Parts: sequence; C-alpha cells; structure tokens
Amino acid sequence: MSAHGKVAVVTGAGTGIGKAVTLALLADGYRVTLAGRRKEKLEQAVAEAGPAGARALIVPTDVGDPAAVRALFARAQQAFGRLDLLFNNAGIGAPAVPLEDLTWEQWKAVVDVNLTGAFLCTQEAFRIMKRQDPRGGRIINNGSISAHAPRPNSAPYTATKHAITGLTKSTALDGRTYDIACGQIDIGNAATDLAARMARGVPQANGTVAVEPLMDVRHVADAVLTMARLPLDTNVQFMTIMATKMPFVGRG
Repeated sequence: MSAHGKVAVVTGAGTGIGKAVTLALLADGYRVTLAGRRKEKLEQAVAEAGPAGARALIVPTDVGDPAAVRALFARAQQAFGRLDLLFNNAGIGAPAVPLEDLTWEQWKAVVDVNLTGAFLCTQEAFRIMKRQDPRGGRIINNGSISAHAPRPNSAPYTATKHAITGLTKSTALDGRTYDIACGQIDIGNAATDLAARMARGVPQANGTVAVEPLMDVRHVADAVLTMARLPLDTNVQFMTIMATKMPFVGRG
C-alpha cells in the first residue's frame, strides 16, 4: 500500500522517459500500472524499482488497439480501485526519409501510437476519473519539443506532437467540470537510448550535422512529479524542459 494511496498508469513505461517516470512515481509512493509492448522491458523496470516494485502492475499493451487499452484500464482499476494520474508517454517515430518517400504504413503506425493511443487512454481515464470518489485526476501528455518545431524529415512525428497539444487543450477544457486536470510536458534531448544519436550528431535545418547536448532523464521524471504533486485545483498547462544548450530556441 502506498503512503499516499495514489494510483498511476504510465504508457511506454519500459524504456526511456516512461521508465524514468515510472521509477520516480514508485519511489514517491504511487501504485503504478506499467503499459508497453514488450513485457520483458516492463519486468526489468519493475526489478529496478526494488521493494517499491511490489506496488507495480505490468500490463503489456498496444495503445493503438482500442480493445487492449480498455483491458489495460480495466486491469488497473480492478487492481488498485481508482486512477489519479495518467502519463500518456508512448511514442514512436518514422524513418528520417524525405516526406514523399514515407509509406502510408509508416505514417499510420506513428499516428496510431502517438495520437490515437493517447486519445484512447485519455478516454478510458476520463471514464474512471469522472465516476470515482473522490472524483477527478490528472493527465499529463508527453508532447516533445517537436510539438513546437520540427526536425528535418520528421513529418509524422511532428504532426502527431502538434496534435497532442490540441488534445491537451481539449482534455483540459472537457475535464474542467469533473476535476480532471490535463497538462503537457515538452521534452528536449533527454539522455535515453532513443536520443543517443544526438551525441553522435544529427541533421540540422541548415543542412549540416551537429552534435547536440543532452540532459539526464531523471530531471524529466522530477518535472513530471512536480506536475503530478499539485492539487487538482492547480495545473501546469504546458512545461518545456530541455538541455540548456540544445538548438531549440533559434532552431532553423
């Protein structure tokens, strides 16, 4: 049993930002349902949590599948009785190829996970949060710096991350009546396996390739905790956390 009794669902919980946030939530006393496609990665994250892993539930999930998402939230509610926090974090990218060379399948795969998956999870969270007692909860969406400025050859990822901003605003508005707060964290260059290429050099808008600074992913987890710890009458609508010297301000 957690010290404060709060319950969270984290998608994309087996690696990177999702894993870091999961470990931070467990360390803070949350009971956490870990969702992700690879069961072994979820199990590894729980093992790294140590004794706090006793408050974790693993539910392998494809967030782009409506039936799988319904099953995820049903399992979480059955195990823990309520839902206080959803961290919509699951996300993928497409190959960095010219826009006209992207296949429909590559486009659809990114949309299904990054946008449709976040919507489906938000929908299920609403259903629980509106009827539970005490009512309400918090939803935090992982937006990304790409919700503001694209990288070269990133149309699917950038389009979905811009769309997440619209989903965040609509969720915040529609949830207001029911004490459901929704905010977005836009993350730039956290040191994860996905971002390791930044240290080797990545294409820039001017056609050059440059090494970009990275920040410790633990700072991202701390930022999510800061948002999550607020009372429901207070909300961080948007937060940007990034490596200080990454080329975001002035990108292009």
